[in-house]
Amino acid sequence: MTDAASQSVFGGLSPHEADGLLALIGAYRADARPHKLDLGVGVYRDQHGRTPVFGAVKAAERHLLEMQDTKSYLGPQGDVGFLDALKPIIFGSLRTEGVFGAQTPGGTGALRLAADLLASGRPGARMYIGDPTWPNHPQIFQAAGLRLERYGCFDATTQTADFDATMAALETARPGDAVLLQACCHNPTGADPSLDQWATLARLIERRGLIPLIDLAYQGLGQGLEPDAAGMRVVLEAAPEALVAYSCDKNFGLYRERTGALFVLARDPRHLANAASNVLALAGASWAMPPDHGAAVVRVILQDAAMSAQWEAELETMRQRLAGMRKALASQATSLAALDGHHGMFASLPLTPGQVARLRETHAIYCAPSGRINLAGLTPETLASFTHAYEAVRQASSVSTDVHDL
Repeated sequence: MTDAASQSVFGGLSPHEADGLLALIGAYRADARPHKLDLGVGVYRDQHGRTPVFGAVKAAERHLLEMQDTKSYLGPQGDVGFLDALKPIIFGSLRTEGVFGAQTPGGTGALRLAADLLASGRPGARMYIGDPTWPNHPQIFQAAGLRLERYGCFDATTQTADFDATMAALETARPGDAVLLQACCHNPTGADPSLDQWATLARLIERRGLIPLIDLAYQGLGQGLEPDAAGMRVVLEAAPEALVAYSCDKNFGLYRERTGALFVLARDPRHLANAASNVLALAGASWAMPPDHGAAVVRVILQDAAMSAQWEAELETMRQRLAGMRKALASQATSLAALDGHHGMFASLPLTPGQVARLRETHAIYCAPSGRINLAGLTPETLASFTHAYEAVRQASSVSTDVHDL
């Protein structure tokens, strides 16, 4: 008699560890301490701790409620009006004749589609990726079959990006290899290249024949819509072929709508046509048709001058709040002074996992074990208590053995 359990395909699977951030969310919710502070979850929060719906989004949704006349499929490319409306924001004055776009389920879907395209076009190609990075990045690329080449790109102690290490690593790349670049508001460090460094990167990428995959997930939350895209555009101008994964989840507040796009750039029209047909085939095999609502909202906003102006004003309010909290935190401790020159929602503090655990256990402050914090979780009222707790756990470690790190 055959043992059914031994024949189960699921029985052959190895269990994966639970997502650390999800576990952190659960622990935070279960914590009854009234002064608890959540700096872990990577969503924007206002000074009241809320993740609000943009007024411009509400206006666009009212418009769709009255005017949308069908819920039929979009097609594998998605909402073409949405894609066309994004192009001026992303590419500015760059020519977009050699650009093909496809709507995706969030920026994550765009990254996975880009990874599948790279793996299909160049089996065995390597993806160069700086460390630290968003934890999903390596998982996505490995799942697509790309070979990862990781290199250190940040010094947590000095809170500075290691641009020399980036350049040295990319000098070892071969033509056709890909390199992941975060366009702005680096996750998890907040440390972005200068415009001069972007230009240096662009020259190296062109000289070595590399394919840049640019993750643009936070446009408008760093220095503004135009400055946040400026460095990326320098690279796109130099590279004969490139990929841009775009997310509207953060800068339109559409987290749960999963609204993104992948743009493929190629100077050779034949190569662009090949890439476009493969993008559509890969998208069709993954999700068939993308979801409609978030892209329709973005399209309505960007095609209406009044709604677009309202959106930009709301986005600027968010940006200024993040910049203000960053500046205030940088002024509180010498070890955090460099944060004032960084951008966006995140910072990677010089904390060990043991110190992070002590922040949680002793002070009810929750952040990722890596030391990444979401600055949007801070308010002027909580800044002093957070800084006090941060200094306390660092000073305690300087005079005693950190049992959490043994």
